[in-house]
Amino acid sequence: MQHAGIKRRSVILAAAATGPTTVALAQFGKGARVVKIIVGFPPGQATDIVARLLADKLPGITGANYIVDNKPGQGGSLAMGILAKSPADGSVMMLTHMSAVATNPHLYKSVSYDSLKDFEAVGLLGDLPFVLVSHPSYNFNNLQDMIRYAKANPGKLTHASSGNGTVSHLAMEEFKRRAGVDILHVPYKGSGPGLTDVVAGQVSVALETAAAVQPFVQGARLKALGTGTSKRLSMMPDVPTIDEQGFPGFSASTWLMLVYPASADRQLVTSTFEAVGKAMHTAEIDVRMRQIGVIPRFSTSPAEAAGYIRTEHALWGEAVRKSGVRLD
Repeated sequence: MQHAGIKRRSVILAAAATGPTTVALAQFGKGARVVKIIVGFPPGQATDIVARLLADKLPGITGANYIVDNKPGQGGSLAMGILAKSPADGSVMMLTHMSAVATNPHLYKSVSYDSLKDFEAVGLLGDLPFVLVSHPSYNFNNLQDMIRYAKANPGKLTHASSGNGTVSHLAMEEFKRRAGVDILHVPYKGSGPGLTDVVAGQVSVALETAAAVQPFVQGARLKALGTGTSKRLSMMPDVPTIDEQGFPGFSASTWLMLVYPASADRQLVTSTFEAVGKAMHTAEIDVRMRQIGVIPRFSTSPAEAAGYIRTEHALWGEAVRKSGVRLD
């Protein structure tokens, strides 16, 4: 997950691109089991859509059947708590995201899991980049227009977020700090309600995922001012990055990763990594992910994914500390 003020290296996939291995078939068994994929968000959001793409594609590779189990709450932490207490026999996995793994444990006084001890990482699947949008009634043609308005009218602009401590909140706080502007934070329970109020003109701006804002931008109900990516998005080629508009190094996105409960068999983890790599290499899934605003990004191995969790956990712990945000 590329995020505000923190630079990270790119990771390139080196997963298997051949047919199902004997390890995968032996591990899963032909049609012998049902695997539950837990998702910490309601149906219809990007994480849920990616999980369902996998659930449709993996049976032909592993021989197992997959179902998606939505457990929304506490920014994905409720679902991670459930996974931590689930059997480690391969019957339950989770498509989790950056906030639940790396941010929430530092934000909340207590969560019911330890990100560094309670899970076995399989691998990253992709990034969900964020886009800064405004209501069309504001005469903002770019980011600098918004900054000038905000400085001339301190506290008059408001910004919606998916909730206290989410990427949309913390990244926007970093942007406001660097831009030297006063914009009032209005937290919501998810991106949907917040964007609804921005579209309605009740809130001025929002920094939310490209997947969530794209329909509103295409319908001219929101205006895109900048993307939180190092390069312009193919789905919004005319929208400049926040980086190129005077904020070098600024990035805002969240990543998606498959994990098992701790103590999952190493062969199971490896075979799952190989099977998922094969699924994600299909043109069908690659195109569909990009259509919903997910940029495919894969780990080179489960071990690298585990190391990535440790790095992100430490980096976001520092980011949360600097933000001063703390939740009950």
